[in-house]
Amino acid sequence: MDSFHFYAPTYFAFGKESEKQTGALVKRFGGTKVLLHYGGGSVKRNGVFDAVAASLRQASIPFVELGGVMPNPRSGLVYEGIELCRREQVDFILAIGGGSTIDSAKAIAVGALYDGDFWDFYTGKAELTRALPVGTVLTIAAAGSEGSPDSVITHENGMLKRAASSDEIRPKFSVLNPAFTCTLSPYQTACGITDIMVHVCERYFTNTKDVEITDRLCEGILKAMIHEAPKVIQDPNDYEARANIMWAGMVAHNNLCGVGRAQDWASHKLEHELSSLYDCAHGAGLAVMTPAWMTYVYRHDIPRFSQFAVRVFGVEMDYADPERTVLEGIERFKAFLHSIGMPLTFAELGAKESDIPKLVEVLGAGDALPIGNFVPLYAEDAAAIYRLAL
Repeated sequence: MDSFHFYAPTYFAFGKESEKQTGALVKRFGGTKVLLHYGGGSVKRNGVFDAVAASLRQASIPFVELGGVMPNPRSGLVYEGIELCRREQVDFILAIGGGSTIDSAKAIAVGALYDGDFWDFYTGKAELTRALPVGTVLTIAAAGSEGSPDSVITHENGMLKRAASSDEIRPKFSVLNPAFTCTLSPYQTACGITDIMVHVCERYFTNTKDVEITDRLCEGILKAMIHEAPKVIQDPNDYEARANIMWAGMVAHNNLCGVGRAQDWASHKLEHELSSLYDCAHGAGLAVMTPAWMTYVYRHDIPRFSQFAVRVFGVEMDYADPERTVLEGIERFKAFLHSIGMPLTFAELGAKESDIPKLVEVLGAGDALPIGNFVPLYAEDAAAIYRLAL
């Protein structure tokens, strides 16, 4: 196990009617005027916005609104939010929604206190050292941004999808009411579950040795998702299943499962170009790219992949032919994803083989290659993995 520092100070209010605590939590963490940031109209139709607004009013905290966050959040709205915060003298940003809204809120929080272009932090041109405080009211269990130091934004100039990371943008608090996720469609729910599982896989496939504790944490989350997913797909109002999935989303990405080990993240970077070009759901893109990545790299560490197959998917270990065990594990992963309604191929996303050169070109923009740590991948490797996903 590698040496590490781990700091995860987010305060979580979890459970039914936890949204009623929002105003008090904003006040507790120093907010006096709030930017309420959200996506489409669903948070207003389902009553979540009204409940949060009522809690802020009860705490005598004024707020301004900025809606319109899209899946794969865009830079244009971030710039708009930065200007709004400055004009209205906002000192706290509250995101109501899922990962896209939270990531957009984090970008606004960074840009509001920076004299330059917020995008500098997403291209590595500037070090992220301060931001407005951010809180979240989560409505989608998926990205884990409610507990993470990460933010992913797509810049509309070139449609580049890039990430920034710093404890400065880790939320001060997050309100998690699993009941808010009961209105999600089966497809949205499945996309979220896939994102959670791949966040774990990005940490699980490592070259670091002797990481049994975090291996077991990773395996436990993956097995829990395999157990809970069919239940919640069959009964969207299964509160207990929703609760387990919501907490898994946070634990999968606040880095508790990733400390002390090198992490990969190639599957996410390969997918980012898909969702940027085709605007597909992030989880759906991951369902296509992650098994393809596994198929391409598994020979690098057959024991680790066979451990994944045996411990997570219950494949019987074939000691005479461990490669067969690995391939069966990948097939069972694909079968699980298919069973919850996820796509497995480019065609199902509407992606085209002819676009692979463009995907690889954008992936490598700004000397971003190689990607991944488990196996460093260059342009020809990325192209081969995209072809495996056809």
